[in-house]
Amino acid sequence: MASLPVLLRSRASNISRRMVVEIDAQRLEKLADALGMYNPDFVASLDRAEADVKAGRVKKIKTIKDLD
Repeated sequence: MASLPVLLRSRASNISRRMVVEIDAQRLEKLADALGMYNPDFVASLDRAEADVKAGRVKKIKTIKDLD
């Protein structure tokens, strides 16, 4: 079974809590399917996003305010 380290951090209290989530391959596939990761439209959107990154059409933001 593969494990996935996860860090949860609260902005208000600056307290970090670490946990490890273990998930087997079958459940990971069910989760990916539930999130629509096997949808052809999703895969096509990943291809477009990779092309945008390679072409330099990506703007890094730190907050939602940076979108204005």
